[in-house]
Amino acid sequence: MDADAKSYPVAGAGMGFRRSMADTLQEAAPGAFDFLEIAPENWIGLGGRFGKWLRHYTERHPFMAHGLSLSIGSPSELDFEFLKRLKVFLREHNIRGYSEHLSYCSDDGHLYDLMPIPFTEEAVHYVAARIRQVQDLLEQRIAMENVSYYAAPGAEMSELDFLLAVLEEADCDLLLDVNNVYVNSVNHGYDPQAFIRSMPAERIMYLHIAGHYNEAEDLIVDTHGADVVQPVWTLLQHTYDCFGPVPTLLERDFNIPPLVELLQEVDQVRFYQNQWKLNHAQTVA
Repeated sequence: MDADAKSYPVAGAGMGFRRSMADTLQEAAPGAFDFLEIAPENWIGLGGRFGKWLRHYTERHPFMAHGLSLSIGSPSELDFEFLKRLKVFLREHNIRGYSEHLSYCSDDGHLYDLMPIPFTEEAVHYVAARIRQVQDLLEQRIAMENVSYYAAPGAEMSELDFLLAVLEEADCDLLLDVNNVYVNSVNHGYDPQAFIRSMPAERIMYLHIAGHYNEAEDLIVDTHGADVVQPVWTLLQHTYDCFGPVPTLLERDFNIPPLVELLQEVDQVRFYQNQWKLNHAQTVA
């Protein structure tokens, strides 16, 4: 299955929307980006100037929401009050899709980091049940993102097998983070292209791509604070070869450059998408 044979909630190349962009984003040329993404926790209940800017943009552009605090793997109960507010927020702003991290970030209070869920059969059942709860409450499918991790305590299966098992049992979608695949492939010694090829095409909602920091030859830290490097661009091209030009979002969480520079990387995403379309058209012809 490729992008021509599947319907996605958004299309093309997008980028993360930050409060610091509220004034300047309107200076972007028409068509400079195809969709935007927000962390809903940073915007729910926000009024005043920033609330007005959010409404301004959500009325004019397609938006996705990528959560930070669902903590799907936490031993604590799901935050149902937050989920109720989230449901209203997603509908108020016509958000096209909601995704979260396949990790946890809380127990008795928030940990302010994304902790790895043990790769075990018990964890598969636990997490899948919680994802189904969230989908039932929100009355929509959600996507879980493959996360970067630096240790796998208590692992009884591979990252790949764990991810596939959760997606299947939860019957949810996938936010495929290409940079995280590359980071984990270096840190844990596996073939990133083989990992990508193993992803279930029918579950992919969209892609993430981002920059990272090389701590050592065999240790990469996922920072979202740098430009995308060529090996990740190459892996993105491989992803398009496997699934077609899936909608792709550029993440940049800090060290955010001027808008014109950020949009150059969005253009690079679109270049590879158009390159795939051209090659595909020539193959079909």
